This record gives sequence, C-alpha cells and structure tokens, in this order.
Amino acid sequence: MGFDTREKLERALGERLNLKPFRSLSAKSSVAKRPYRPGVHGKNRRRVTEYGKQLAEKQKFRVSYGLSEKQMRSYFKKASHSGQNTGEALMSLLERRLDNIVFRLGLAPSRSMARQLVSHGHVSVNGRKVTTPSRIMKLGEMVGIRKGSENHPVLISAKEGIAKYNRPNWLQLDVAKMEGSIAVRPKELEIPFDISLLVDYYSKTVK
Repeated sequence: MGFDTREKLERALGERLNLKPFRSLSAKSSVAKRPYRPGVHGKNRRRVTEYGKQLAEKQKFRVSYGLSEKQMRSYFKKASHSGQNTGEALMSLLERRLDNIVFRLGLAPSRSMARQLVSHGHVSVNGRKVTTPSRIMKLGEMVGIRKGSENHPVLISAKEGIAKYNRPNWLQLDVAKMEGSIAVRPKELEIPFDISLLVDYYSKTVK
C-alpha cells in the first residue's frame, strides 16, 4: 500500500490512523490539510445511516490494525465465543498481536513498520526469531530485537526516543535492553474508535 493510498484512506475515514509514520500525526497530514473525503464530491455532506456508521467504524479498526476482512471476522468469531464481553475480548486479541506489541512498546513508529520488522526477522520472542506478525502474545513472553538487527535504521531511531515514549500501562519495557512484555492482560483500553459499532456490524453476519 503506497503512502498516497494510505493518506486517501485516512481522509475517506476521517481519522488519523497513523498509517504513514510521523506524517499522519503532523500538521502536514492530508486529514489536517483537507478534512473531507477525497474526490470531486468530497466536501458534500451526506446522511449517514446506522449501518453506514457501523461499516465506517469497522473499516477504521481493520485499516488501523492492518487486517484483512477474513482476519477481522476470524478474530470476532473467537471473541464472541470466548465467554467474555465480546468487545473487550476482541480488543484483547487485536492488542496482543505481536506486530501491535512491537508498535505499542515504541520499537516501531507504526503498525505497518512493526509488521515489516517482524516479517523480516528483526524481532525475537523469548530469545528466538519470530516472523509471524499475527502471533497472539501471552503474559510474560519477552519481545525484543534479534541479535544482529540492532543497527536497523528504524530500531536506531526507536532507541533514541524510546525512553520518552508513553506506552500503555499494561506493557512493561526494559529501556536499556529494548525488550518488553505484557505485564497484565489488556482491558479497559483507551481507543479512538467505537468498539460497540464494530460488534454490532459483525454480530449480524458472523456466527
């Protein structure tokens, strides 16, 4: 997915989703400069139905976490059959993905960059190289940088700013070693999207 495409997605959904590292959160982002949908009719206001709201929210989650529709449906099915609150269980699954943990720890500036780091073998779990971004992490499993990857440009940049990074309180990080883990199961997460609309959307089609 090219950078222009990522910015168009953010404009279409009306949210800064951090799809384009550093730029998405700056005043230079397309959402900040042109806060309306792309296209010749982008500035026209449209009446949004309840289904439309649910669909838009689903897209925000899917695009933000970099997931396919098939993956989102699979996660929803697991969450809905977990015996827990579906929304909380779903968010726990999404947040415990390895690529998201790498991003949340501050080892990468975006989830897409975190996925690349994992896929290219720069990340370790419990000291072993892992190349599966979708791996669901367990409490206590240690996420770090694989030996030999310390000089990767993204990781050098992360090391320079990681001490000041404000990571979630359910994660713990050894700044000197640049490795961390899930301290407690993530719950009551502060997210910029409405999980109830996502649950309503999939409840109609996923059993």
